[in-house]
Amino acid sequence: MKHLLNLLAAIALLVWGTHLVRTGILRVFGANLRHMLARSISNRYAAAISGIGVTALVQSSTATALIVSSFVGQGLVTLPLALAVMLGADIGTSVMAVVFSFDLSWLSPLFIFVGVVLFISRQDTNAGRFGRVLIGLGLMLLALRLVTASTEVLTQAPAVKALLGSLASDLLLEITVGAFLAVVSYSSLAIVLLTATLAASSMIPMEVGLGLVLGANLGSGLLAVLTTMRSAVEVRQVPLGNLVFKLLGVLIAAPFAGLWLRHVSPYLGEPQTVIVLFHFTFNLLVGIAFIGWTQVIARWVTRLLPKPDKTAISGRPHHLDPSALSTPSLAISCAAREALHQADVVETMLRGVLEVIRKNDLRLAHDLRKMDDTVDELYSSIKYYLTKISREALAEEESRRWTDIISFTINMEQIGDIIERVLIDIEDKKIKPGRNFSEAGMGEITELHARLIDNLRLGMSVFLNGTVRDAQKLLEEKARFRDLERTYATTHLSRLSANEVQSFETSSLHIDLISDLKRINSHICSIAYPILDSAGALAPNRLRPVALTDQP
Repeated sequence: MKHLLNLLAAIALLVWGTHLVRTGILRVFGANLRHMLARSISNRYAAAISGIGVTALVQSSTATALIVSSFVGQGLVTLPLALAVMLGADIGTSVMAVVFSFDLSWLSPLFIFVGVVLFISRQDTNAGRFGRVLIGLGLMLLALRLVTASTEVLTQAPAVKALLGSLASDLLLEITVGAFLAVVSYSSLAIVLLTATLAASSMIPMEVGLGLVLGANLGSGLLAVLTTMRSAVEVRQVPLGNLVFKLLGVLIAAPFAGLWLRHVSPYLGEPQTVIVLFHFTFNLLVGIAFIGWTQVIARWVTRLLPKPDKTAISGRPHHLDPSALSTPSLAISCAAREALHQADVVETMLRGVLEVIRKNDLRLAHDLRKMDDTVDELYSSIKYYLTKISREALAEEESRRWTDIISFTINMEQIGDIIERVLIDIEDKKIKPGRNFSEAGMGEITELHARLIDNLRLGMSVFLNGTVRDAQKLLEEKARFRDLERTYATTHLSRLSANEVQSFETSSLHIDLISDLKRINSHICSIAYPILDSAGALAPNRLRPVALTDQP
């Protein structure tokens, strides 16, 4: 029982080490990895080579599938090129399996020691994140050695010998078990390495090992499909196409597994080498055979998962992709895009306010007030999505962006609430009583409204680009708007002194309206504060120093 527990613990350590390497690489490179992948996809052969390189780094074809799927969802990459990337990604994982099949156990203590030193001493830097990668590599090598030691002890037990001797090869069952283990462990690489180690220790027969390898390959494709099930159709098409490649490959390769054992394995020597080279050869041949079929498979997938009609409101592309959560830098970009859509809804509401005032349109006012529910829903969705992103997995710049998005969506939600209250006041104090603003008062409101629209657009630009110059300009607009609001409040009081009837009738609404517009402008201008603060362009205190005297 103790030896079995040791084996299970070693397997868990292998899976955990793979996870550390994958997340560590994504934290080190972050958005740069995505940009590099996007730039290198020019044709299907270049796409396949880039898939090999990226997956060799992150050691997970599933992670690569999620990144490439997001590109397709954003319209940055066509589906056939994305499928070519995935063919290369599968070759990349098999290359790493070959590398880890060598006896590198002597590197394990070195990687763990150096990794821990870097991670503890410089945790919030790229050096610290690279230390995390070294820790993961060291744990993987240590786990493989522990698996070997545990299986050697277990195979000496009489009960285990009898069990192994009674095993009959059932290829379909082996493929199913391998696929299940790959899905559960979230890593086909870990399962292939485990299978190779078990075969080297005579824990499983060679033919069983080949079946498990085929199943692990199929499981990695199934895992990506399951991970993206709740994503947009464009995102789900890439994993489905990759799964089709793997399924066709397994169907073709399964009958020839016996030929591999009879004619190839005698020249390869160790069972561990036979297993990992079978894995490598399988993915290499699948890549070569199907690289010219990416257009055909893309058409199949498009028929199976047709894109919805985006002309309908319900068909609007939602950017909060659940599959991107495993790549924090990608998830941050998704949240930013959805936040911009929230701002677009707020701008529509704000533009409609002036139309309601001019035309006394109660129906339009009702429709605009209903849009505040959309703003609130978007705020809740974005906030919930961001809370699911691990803050520990974010680099310093990405962490600031996380905070900026939260702040931006809060401001948009509060602006939506203010606009809703303004519309209610306009209905109750102007439209229903049949009152109108004076010509001068209407001109003041129109001027403030136009400035507000311009500032909202500038605020969206600041949020999107984060330039200090635009942020400073936006903050300057806050002071100008405040001065203008005071000036118009004074001129309104002058009209009251002149006994203008229209000004008397709408006085309360006029004062409240320009005050609410100033509050909206304050929320818009607050978008600039995080940008200026991170650039060190904000003064610590805006109060002028004054001499304080003791009061009796």
